Amino acid sequence: MSEPVAIDIITIFPQMLNGFLEESMMKRAVKLGCVRFRAINPRDFTTDKHRTTDDKSYGGGPGMVMTPEPLFAAVESVMTPGARVVLMTPQGRVFKQSIARELTGSSHLIVISGHYEGVDERVRENLATDEISIGDYVLTNGTLAAAVVIDAVVRLIPGVLGGEGATEEESFNDGMLEYPQYTRPPVFRGMEVPEVLRSGDHGRIAAWRAEQAKTRTRKRRPDLLE
Repeated sequence: MSEPVAIDIITIFPQMLNGFLEESMMKRAVKLGCVRFRAINPRDFTTDKHRTTDDKSYGGGPGMVMTPEPLFAAVESVMTPGARVVLMTPQGRVFKQSIARELTGSSHLIVISGHYEGVDERVRENLATDEISIGDYVLTNGTLAAAVVIDAVVRLIPGVLGGEGATEEESFNDGMLEYPQYTRPPVFRGMEVPEVLRSGDHGRIAAWRAEQAKTRTRKRRPDLLE
């Protein structure tokens, strides 16, 4: 069996990850030996009695900035050759399925969760290899954003979801939204499952699904078709 993918999350709020990493697919991935998680608190690498990880911004302005020393030390404590150091920041490239697939190819991910007004620029310039944003909005801290990225990446690791091809027809995998899905009962409060899906004709079903995916994408996310 191959070595599990190593994922280290650098955050001053490691407790925020407890439920997320111990439930659902994340728990399954660990149990199967597909991935290994570790939460690293930068406060453990500070040298003052208050375990300070932030300071005022040079030049003035509101809010505090995370200092470089504990972040560098935290990352360097777990760094391995070829590891990708992902900084969660609103200034990064917007996260999408193609980036999740890209990161899945890494054997070691180190994800830095920012806080306050962000991190010292020297972290971005000299420590991070990747900068990622999960959207055009601001969160209190980057730990939730890190969890989103980790979830999207881990479920693509072979073996985590089970059967081969489990993710092939999901939204964004082929550049389009997924087709409509139905299950039992065939009729619910007068609303029927489309006849074609109950026909047993796999050719018709495949054609219907392809057309529905195109129609839904054209209507809801035309930018994907471009």
